[in-house]
Amino acid sequence: MTRLADAFTKGHPALVAFVTAGDPTPDATPAILDALVEGGADVIELGMPFTDPMADGPAIQAANIRSLAAGTRTADILAIAKSFRARHPQVPLVLMGYANPMTIRGGTWFAEAACDAGVDGVICVDIPPEEDPELGPALRAVGIDQIRLATPTTDATRLPTVLEGASGFLYYVSVAGITGLQQAAQTSIDAAVTRLKAHTDLPVAVGFGVRTPEQAAAIARVADGVVVGSAIVDLVGQHGAAAPAAVKTYIQSLSQAIHAARKELA
Repeated sequence: MTRLADAFTKGHPALVAFVTAGDPTPDATPAILDALVEGGADVIELGMPFTDPMADGPAIQAANIRSLAAGTRTADILAIAKSFRARHPQVPLVLMGYANPMTIRGGTWFAEAACDAGVDGVICVDIPPEEDPELGPALRAVGIDQIRLATPTTDATRLPTVLEGASGFLYYVSVAGITGLQQAAQTSIDAAVTRLKAHTDLPVAVGFGVRTPEQAAAIARVADGVVVGSAIVDLVGQHGAAAPAAVKTYIQSLSQAIHAARKELA
């Protein structure tokens, strides 16, 4: 069983936590990642900073700017991933970002470098399924999961295309918009998760706009995973290199809420 598969079979929904690599600096990121794990995150998403993060809201845009201003490069991100893998051999690590940094040297180069760094999965926001040859075959060749995105506008006609070649988990983007600014009504999330799970055996994780333990708990009652990003990135923006303590406390509150929510259903 892969690390990602194991994360979704622990008897409770997985808490998937996102931070931007190199924010506030490459040297500060490892301690923040450790805080996520210590707080109870089951899967780590490490964002690759980019100059044009079109799917991201103000919080993650600002994190990208801070990271790039600190001089973060792809080599730094891979080094952060590799050191994380050495410290946390069982915790799944997913790189999330945009096509340009992943493909500028070729999909094969990126996939092999990510594999060497111990990466388990990749989410590329702006490579649609129709352009899978840009990166998908290279990732699959080295055993890295290609995690696809479904949205409220992914209808029954398009969903099979999204699912083809997808692995690891299916990331349901619960709002048709950018990260961090709004959250979908829980009733729409419930309906969407039910619909998606009728078409795939992949775990379904729900993200975009999740900030409070109460929101995380409500999603945990229906989904296989809860993705939280902008709220964590905000803490890093507020505290800088001193963020690990605040991040750990916040993640603990989410993790406890998720565990309690699933126990209610048992």
